[in-house]
Amino acid sequence: MLEHHEELKLAGHILLATILGALIGLERERHVGLAGIRTHAAVALGACLFGFISMNITGPSFGETMTGSADPSRVAAQIVSGIGFLGAGVILRDKGRIRGLTTAASVWATASIGLAVANKMYILAVSSTIIILALLSLYRFPGWMKWKQKTRKKIYDDD
Repeated sequence: MLEHHEELKLAGHILLATILGALIGLERERHVGLAGIRTHAAVALGACLFGFISMNITGPSFGETMTGSADPSRVAAQIVSGIGFLGAGVILRDKGRIRGLTTAASVWATASIGLAVANKMYILAVSSTIIILALLSLYRFPGWMKWKQKTRKKIYDDD
């Protein structure tokens, strides 16, 4: 059982994870319209909270029905799987084109940021947020769309 002051500290960590997730969501919402601020913030918050919960499970909860010791890495693995389902809901097929794949990947990466905060890896969480934001901003650089269209045309012409 955690003391109240420890839980308040963890609440601050959850706030940090939520803010980092919201920053990524803001970029998605402004430029694409899929899975925006609320979704990314909730994913980071949830992953962080599940991370904290898994680290505070001390052993079997139901006496004789469960044996062995709790493994926090199992919760992290299940977060990765669960976020995969959430990301799949963002991917759309529209007129023969796939849409939302980058947003699905950003939702998945946002969950890892929440887990990083839960594991007190703040520099890793903040730097990963910055890297993701930079990656998501690539298409706005001058010449990016021309290069992308040339590459796409070449791929289709080669078929």
